[in-house]
Amino acid sequence: MARLLVVDDEQDVRDLIVKRLRADGHDVISAEHGAAALAAVARHGMPEAAILDVDLPGMDGIELLRRLRRHRADLPAMFLTVLWDGEVAVRARATGALYVRKPFTAEDLRAGLEQAMRGAG
Repeated sequence: MARLLVVDDEQDVRDLIVKRLRADGHDVISAEHGAAALAAVARHGMPEAAILDVDLPGMDGIELLRRLRRHRADLPAMFLTVLWDGEVAVRARATGALYVRKPFTAEDLRAGLEQAMRGAG
């Protein structure tokens, strides 16, 4: 299974995502915002894929993905968010990351992750 980074500022949502991914056998690093995610990656190394909320305090998930991809340009990523219109949608689509709308099911999460990882360079 894969080592994954999960970043969501809502603890309940983050805990649910982590629980579901670990139940599928993944090794999961989680963080509540972008700065914490970058610190966790510095400590634990680059993940094989990232699952990010877009609307994060400080640095948003799109900027976080941009920074992560400075170290691994082909990092597979998926956005889990309720925000998907206007400028946010344009910026997120430009990353090439998959998008899954909140609320999501365990199957949405699993299928989205598989699709994102298949599309990785």
